[in-house]
Amino acid sequence: MRWLITNRTIQEDGEFGTDMGDLTYWALRDGGSAMAAKDWLPLSADDFRDKLVNVVQETFPPVVVDGISTPSESQKHVCLFVHGYNNPWHDVMKRYEKVATTLFDGPDGLGELVTFDWPSKGNLLAYLSDRSEARKTADDLTNVLSEMYDWLLAMQKLATKDPGNACKARTSIIAHSMGNYALEYAMNQLWTRKNRPLLVSMLQEVIMVAADVDNDLFRNGEQVSHGDGEGLSNMSYRITALYTGRDDVLGGSAGLKHFGKRRLGRSGLDRTCPVPDNVWDVDCTTILPKVNGISTHGVYFDPGPDNKVYPLMREILQGKDRSILIQDKLVPDGAARTQPLSAPAAVPVTVNPAPPPSASRT
Repeated sequence: MRWLITNRTIQEDGEFGTDMGDLTYWALRDGGSAMAAKDWLPLSADDFRDKLVNVVQETFPPVVVDGISTPSESQKHVCLFVHGYNNPWHDVMKRYEKVATTLFDGPDGLGELVTFDWPSKGNLLAYLSDRSEARKTADDLTNVLSEMYDWLLAMQKLATKDPGNACKARTSIIAHSMGNYALEYAMNQLWTRKNRPLLVSMLQEVIMVAADVDNDLFRNGEQVSHGDGEGLSNMSYRITALYTGRDDVLGGSAGLKHFGKRRLGRSGLDRTCPVPDNVWDVDCTTILPKVNGISTHGVYFDPGPDNKVYPLMREILQGKDRSILIQDKLVPDGAARTQPLSAPAAVPVTVNPAPPPSASRT
């Protein structure tokens, strides 16, 4: 099925607008087109949740069968897709349909993909306006994630009494560009709202694609503090940042704010900072189609023989360990981008690590 959560205004002609409105929930009618506003049916928040849960219960395999856990690659996802800036509604739905068709549909599909849509202006010149809307959108996204958190916590409690009651869905997020900015703030607000829980993997996988956020987002490493990435890192099992230096859109973004601070989606993680063990990055330069620097920003989602990112995203969502992804050559350059976990002077991890130089500790 197709699912839509949006805080765009609804125009008099029934089309989705470019201004921020109330948070609304929609499901695509049978046989409808995701790109046609008239084919989306409005639902209440409760009806949306019940309908989605019903699909999960009827079509997803159980987590445990006869006391044996279902392998992670066979489990299904409810995945939230958060788009980036400069995306009018029609383009958002077109990209959503590409991702859903490529990764989530069919017998080998990964489950259900829900798009969280926000009022991007669909204009390159409206970049700063889009950034403001993304920041405001974080409040609505927080509320959606809070509902998800409460539901998963309730199901977890039921599962302790009977494993058969465990939620059948793994939960994940794919965020693109400035959608990561909204996600960053939403997860921080959620983490604070829920009293800063630790060791709670609300999200199994988070894939940050061409993320328009500072590349030192996770700079506090394993130390729990009030950093920008604390909510994400503490409530996710694994976070993967996909980036390429060919992204000229993010090159311009870095010049519009935070002068001198590079974008995560263009430069990868800041190598001078410690990073949590569950966060890593992948340089996708050699596995993306070669297009111009502006088009590179969104080419991650264009299916085709030259796009090797979709197979990588599939394996990530199936829970494959990063060592297996490297071994299977889905990740270019192996572990060369594995980040330090502690002090900036730490010896970087390599595929065949050499013994570290001897040093006295004070």
